[in-house]
Amino acid sequence: MELKETQTSSEYKFNGRVINLRYDHVTLPNGADATREIVEHNGGVCVIAVDDENCITLVRQYRHPYRTTVLEVPAGKLEMGENPLECGKRELREEVGLTADRYVDLGQLYPSPGYTEEIIHLFMATGLTATDTDPDDDEFLETVRMPLSEAVKMVLDGSIKDAKTQVAVLKASILLKEDR
Repeated sequence: MELKETQTSSEYKFNGRVINLRYDHVTLPNGADATREIVEHNGGVCVIAVDDENCITLVRQYRHPYRTTVLEVPAGKLEMGENPLECGKRELREEVGLTADRYVDLGQLYPSPGYTEEIIHLFMATGLTATDTDPDDDEFLETVRMPLSEAVKMVLDGSIKDAKTQVAVLKASILLKEDR
């Protein structure tokens, strides 16, 4: 059996500044009809910045949907047609005041493929230089610098809950160990 759904129609229910919501009507592989609720999002970028001492700089910020502060790698929303690496460079500078000599593409992740088409692009930055921060007007951040090894432990014990941060921390840790 082919594992493919065929879209038969689509209707928008909400168009917003950050997301759109649409209903897709599909035919399932067995011929039955179904409806899929899809959140459209331009996607995002995150950057894990690793300094010469093998420390990373994270941001702590309040995330309203969870009603708590969340520890995350610097990240931001892609603008329509924007190059992911350029977005990552901008977010790294704006949020934590860092630029980098080298960026390594860590791939992409699907944060929740059951209902959104969002793709998050991941990068690792090394060869860091400090500069001024320039957060967005509605962005209130606290920077947190810690050893990468401590962040790995926090991922494993559940202290770091953000998916993109978990993936970036673990990928960076593995890649840096392989480089030695």
